[in-house]
Amino acid sequence: MIVSSTRWVGTSSISTVVETSVDVSFCHFFQYIIPIPWSKNCGTWKFPSTVYQHTACLPLVTNTLIDYTFLHYTLLQKMHSRYALLFPALASLASAWAPPSYSGYNLLWADTFDGPGGASPNTNNWNIITGNLGVNGELETYSSSNRNVQLSGGSTIQLVPWADGSASGGWTSGRIESKYTFTPAAGVVTLAEAQIRFGTNDISNKQGIWPAFWMLGDSLRHGTSWPACGELDVLETVDGQLTGYGTVHCNVYPGGICNEPNGRSGNIGIPDQSWHTWRITWDRTSWNWQTETITWYMDGRQFFQINGATIGNSDVWATLCHNPLYFILNVAVGGGWPGYPNSATLGGYGSMMEVAYVAVFQT
Repeated sequence: MIVSSTRWVGTSSISTVVETSVDVSFCHFFQYIIPIPWSKNCGTWKFPSTVYQHTACLPLVTNTLIDYTFLHYTLLQKMHSRYALLFPALASLASAWAPPSYSGYNLLWADTFDGPGGASPNTNNWNIITGNLGVNGELETYSSSNRNVQLSGGSTIQLVPWADGSASGGWTSGRIESKYTFTPAAGVVTLAEAQIRFGTNDISNKQGIWPAFWMLGDSLRHGTSWPACGELDVLETVDGQLTGYGTVHCNVYPGGICNEPNGRSGNIGIPDQSWHTWRITWDRTSWNWQTETITWYMDGRQFFQINGATIGNSDVWATLCHNPLYFILNVAVGGGWPGYPNSATLGGYGSMMEVAYVAVFQT
């Protein structure tokens, strides 16, 4: 199964003819192709009378002109053996996701997840993690299958949890870790961000689902234990709740400077499950570790900040602000924080985390 995504911004009108007879599930169409509710007036679609709806929610479309106007949303084209691509004419409008340009900043590194739908991410950039890691009481077994980790074909990557009775904890999911590391440099501002959306399952169907965009100190790969390696969580959200958490973990477990296992954190309300930009900046322009800052943002809105003086230990601060870091993208299932899935929890694309790009900038 492949879900591909392409985004257009602005107001446009397009017409196309479906040249062959196809069955297209409009139940899935409205769930996946237009995740923004109609009540938000994202656009209008006009289907002629030859497009009709069966009781099974399957309209038959044959040589049918379909006119549609859209304002601003993400179009997801769901393809399966039973589905067909409705709008081939849209391919010419597709543009790859790309990190923005910021005045005064240079792009150091980015992955825009280009490639065919169903492919794995670029293994020059990412390690695809497999197995049950045995952390936090989580249930998922991470898999390299494109059922769990795949490029969408629309310049995004999808990390998808699935209930799976054959897996040790009853769930499989996706997790990737960057081979790339970066160090917030002295005397400049470093910025790391990703653009992320979540699947459209209702909050009542996401108990136990735990997506995250975060970083660990590279020293973990070289023998330093957690949390002494340092951890910066750019975004976590649990159970489908529209609250994003930014957290720092450090020093020792339990307790310590960062009050482990809880860490030090801030949070912000998320307007919806659609695309938002999650960012951390490291400001080392003061040349004084105590006044250096690490700041969290959603869509440019600050929601958490710490400085060296708050941590109060220069060696511990260095693990967060002076030393190499690497990225992690994953969807966990279960654990001490979100709790465990219940009978209403749904896996699949409706509970996925989709990422358009990850990028690092520096002044």
